Amino acid sequence: MADSGRMKPAAGESPSSGRRKGESSSSSSPGSSRRKPPQSPASRFKQSASNHGHSIRRVTLTKPTFCHHCSDFIWGLVGYVCEVCNFMSHEKCLKHVRTVCSCMAPTLVRVPVAHCFSPASQKKRFCCVCRKNLEGTAALRCEVCELHVHSDCAPFSCSDCRLCHQDGGQDSDMYHHHWREGNIASGARCEVCRRVCSSSDVLSGMRCEWCGITAHASCYIIISPECSLGRLRSMILHPSCVRVCSRNFSKMHCYRISETSQPCELDNLDDGDVQNPVAPKENQSSGSSDTAGKQTLKVFDGDDAVKRNQFRLVSIPRITKNEEMVEAALRAFYIPDQPHGYELQIHAQQGLLTDDIINRNGTPDNKAMFKDGQPEARLLRAKPQEAELLKIYAGWLKHGVAYISITVGKSSTVDSVIKEVLAQLGQEDENPAEFNLVEVFMSSKQVQRQVLAGHERLLEKLREIRKFLGHFMSVCVFQISVRQMNQTRFYIVKSRNQVVQVDLLLGGLPPQLSTEEYMQLLQQHLAVKSHLVTITHIYAGQGAVALQISCFSEAERIYMLAKDTNINGKQLTSLVIPEIMKSKLTKNSSPLLVFVNPKSGGLKGREILYGFRKLLNPHQVFELTSGGPLAGLHTFREVPHFRILVCGGDGTVGWVLGVLETVRHKLSCSEPAISIVPLGTGNDLARVLRWGAGYSGEDPYSILVSVNEAEEVEMDRWNILFDAQDMTEDGKENGFLEPPKIVQMNNYFGLGIDAELSLDFHHAREEEPGKFNSRFHNKGVYVKVGLQKLSHTRNLHQDLKLQVDKQDIELPSIEGLIFLNIPSWGSGADLWGSDNDARFGKPRIDDGMLEVVGVTGVVHMGQVQSGLRSGIRIAQGSYIRITVTKPIPVQVDGEPWIQSPGQIIISAAGPKVRMLKKSKIKQKKQSGSLKEVQAESAAPEEGAN
Repeated sequence: MADSGRMKPAAGESPSSGRRKGESSSSSSPGSSRRKPPQSPASRFKQSASNHGHSIRRVTLTKPTFCHHCSDFIWGLVGYVCEVCNFMSHEKCLKHVRTVCSCMAPTLVRVPVAHCFSPASQKKRFCCVCRKNLEGTAALRCEVCELHVHSDCAPFSCSDCRLCHQDGGQDSDMYHHHWREGNIASGARCEVCRRVCSSSDVLSGMRCEWCGITAHASCYIIISPECSLGRLRSMILHPSCVRVCSRNFSKMHCYRISETSQPCELDNLDDGDVQNPVAPKENQSSGSSDTAGKQTLKVFDGDDAVKRNQFRLVSIPRITKNEEMVEAALRAFYIPDQPHGYELQIHAQQGLLTDDIINRNGTPDNKAMFKDGQPEARLLRAKPQEAELLKIYAGWLKHGVAYISITVGKSSTVDSVIKEVLAQLGQEDENPAEFNLVEVFMSSKQVQRQVLAGHERLLEKLREIRKFLGHFMSVCVFQISVRQMNQTRFYIVKSRNQVVQVDLLLGGLPPQLSTEEYMQLLQQHLAVKSHLVTITHIYAGQGAVALQISCFSEAERIYMLAKDTNINGKQLTSLVIPEIMKSKLTKNSSPLLVFVNPKSGGLKGREILYGFRKLLNPHQVFELTSGGPLAGLHTFREVPHFRILVCGGDGTVGWVLGVLETVRHKLSCSEPAISIVPLGTGNDLARVLRWGAGYSGEDPYSILVSVNEAEEVEMDRWNILFDAQDMTEDGKENGFLEPPKIVQMNNYFGLGIDAELSLDFHHAREEEPGKFNSRFHNKGVYVKVGLQKLSHTRNLHQDLKLQVDKQDIELPSIEGLIFLNIPSWGSGADLWGSDNDARFGKPRIDDGMLEVVGVTGVVHMGQVQSGLRSGIRIAQGSYIRITVTKPIPVQVDGEPWIQSPGQIIISAAGPKVRMLKKSKIKQKKQSGSLKEVQAESAAPEEGAN
C-alpha cells in the first residue's frame, strides 16, 4: 500500500477519509458504486471488526505467526486474519490497526501513476497485495518504487507508483510523502517513537520513498504530510521541475527502461492461470489443513477471462449460502463491494446461481450443495442498476475533499454532473463550461484517460463499461475483467489549452550532416511531417538529432517506427526526453546525473540501476546501452549546476568524458564534476579517486551520500594523434594507410607487451563474451595470456624513437613502454614507484605531466603487480612524440589494437576535467529526529514546489 498526495485523516478517522459529511465509510468500489441494500449479518460483523476494509475472522494458529501491526510474535493459539489480504493481528491490536486492506488501497490514491514491472531479485521480500513471502515464487518488482508482488498478484496492485514529473494536468504546489508499507531495511527506526519499525518476518512499517524516513503504521499519520526529500534533496531532481507530455507513452518509455529487461511473462501478465493467493486454507498462516467439507470453485470475472483461462480459485464450504459464495468471489478479486450487486453464473449452463436451488440434495432452499469432482466454474457478473452512486474525484482541483458522491440516473449528463459537483464544492460562481469530466482507468501497468463529452449520459456510460465487461469483451480497449470496473474513476478537471510538446532524441544517424540533410533523411525513412516536427538540436559528431513534436500521435508513430529503422546498416535509437524547467530549480540545487552501464560488473550493473531509480528521480538515471551518454547530457543541457555519477569501468568513464567534451559548449554547466562507481576489471581511475577497487554490493544510499560529500579535484586529459604511415624497407614514407585519428586518454597509454596482453584478452572476450562477467574470471584470463608470453622477446627499444618536450630520449632494453596520467596501472599497481628521485617530480593527476615508464617483460610486469618492483623510470613531460617503424600493439585505457608505422603525438587536451574524490571523513548517519524533519518541512527550499 502506498499513500501519496492525500489528506491526513482526523483522529479516529480512516486514512481513506475525505468524504462528504454523512457518507458511509464501508467498503465500496473506488470507481462507480451502487446503492447498497441492508447488509447481511456476516457482513455487518466483519465491518464492525475494522473500518479499513478488512474482513477479519478469528482463527486457530498452527505455526509461529507474527502480528502485521506491531510485528511482535503472537503467543497462544488465537489470531485474527483478514480473509482478503491475509493481514494478521493480535486481538489487542485490532482497535489500533491503521493499515488499509488491499481491496481498499486504490481509494488512497490521489493521482494514479502506473508501475514499471520487471523480474524481482532473490532477496527476501513480501508481496504488497497478499502480504506473503515472495521467496521461491515468481515475483515482480517496480523499477521506480518499492512495490514487490507475486506475478499472480500484479494485476490486483493499484496504480500508486511515485509521481516523478508533471504532465500539464496534474501540477501540484506541494509534494507529500509517498508511503510504502513493508520491506524496510533491517534496524530502521520510527521517526516518531524511535522504536524499531522494520520486520523481517512480516510486511510491516511505513517508509517514504522520496525522503526515506520510516515509521510505524500507527505513527506515520501524525508526521507532517509535506516531504522535504530528505538528506539527498540537493541531488534529487525535484518532480515539480520535470515535465513530460506522456499521454501516448507508457512509463517504461518515459523512464527509458530497457524493454529487453522485461520477461516474456509481463507481456501476458493477465493471460495465465491466476490463482487465488488467499483461498486455500493450507496456504494461510493459520487454520487447520483439513479440507473436509470444503470445495474449490473456479471463478472467472468475464467472458474474456474464460477465453484466456484466467481465473481465481475460491475455497468455500460445500454447504453455503449463495450470498456468501458471491462474497467469497468478490474477496478473491479484491473487490470491496457488497455481494448484493453481483451474481455468479454457472459456466456452460443457462441458469444463474441465485436463490434457486441447484443440486441441493435435500438441503434447505437457501443453500446449495456441490458434488466431488473437478472444480466447478463460475462467472462473476454485475447486476444492472436503475441508478448509480458515482464518485467524482476533485484531487486535481487542489481541494481538500477526496471525492464527491453523486447519484446519476437515466437523464444525468456530464454537464449536469459537473454543475452538481461544483455546487457541492462551493464553486457555484465557476463556469461549468470551463471544466471537463475525465474517465481514468487505473491499471497497475498503465493509466489511461478519456475526456467525456458534455452531452454524454453517465448511466449509459457505466452500463456500457459493464456491458463490455460482461458480453462484448472483444471490443473493449481496456484489460477486460470485472475488477477493471473497480479501477475506473471519474475526475473533474479544469479545461486548459495545453500546448503539446513531445521531445524525442533520435540516434544512429550518419554523422556530420547539416540540418537540411538530417530532415531529408527523416522524411525519407520516417515520413515525418515537417509542420509538426522541428529539429531543435543537432549533435553531428554523434549522429543524433533532438526533435520537438506538436502532436501526440505523430510522436508515438515516429518513436515506434524509428526502433525498426536502419540507415546505412545502423539501427536507429529513439528516446523520450523530459523537459527540465530550470526556473523551478532551487538556488542551491545540484541534481545528480547518473549513467549506468548494466553490462559492467555482471548482474551488479542492473541492480545498481534499480537502486538509483528508487532513491532518485528516474528521469535523472540513464542506462548507457540505450542511447549512450548523449541522452542524459542533452536532458541536463539547461541545468545551471549538476554533477555526474558514472557506474562502470574505466572504459565507460572515458566514454562519458569523450561525449562530454564534444557537447560541452552546449551545456549551461560546461564542467560538471564526475564521480565513479567501479564496475570494471581494473578500475584504476576509481582507485586513485578513492572510490574503491570494485563494487562489492555497497548500499546505493551510502554511495549517494559519499558523492554528496566528495571533494572536487582536477585531472589532466590527453589527446593522442595517430598519424599512421606505410614505411618502406629503406625508411622512406610511402603514403598514408589511413587518415590521422585522434584518441583521448585519461589513465595510461601503452605500447608493446602491455598492449599485446590486452589485445589477447580482447580477442578472448570477443570469442566467448558470456564468460567475462566477473573481475575474478577476467584477471584469470590475463594471467593465462601472460604466461603464454613468457618466452616472447620483442626488443621494443629498437622499433621506437622517443622525444619528450622536444628532447630525444634514449630507451633502455625494454619490451613495453607505458605513459601514465594517474598513479595506478594494471588493477592498482604502482608502476612509477614511491621512491624519491631528484630527476623527477612527484606524480599528480593535475600536474600537466605524463610519466614515461618501461617494463622488460611479462616477469617484470608480474613483479610490479605483486608490489616487488616498480617500472623503469624514463622521463616526465607534457609533449611527447613517438616514431614507430614497425606495426606494434598499442592500447589506450584498456582498448587495444595493432598500430601501423608512423608518428604518434601526445599533447594536453584543453582544459582539465573536474572529478569527485571520495572524502576520507566517515559518513554521518541519516538524520532521524522528528524535530529535524518537521523543521525541514516547515521551511522548504526556495522554488521547491
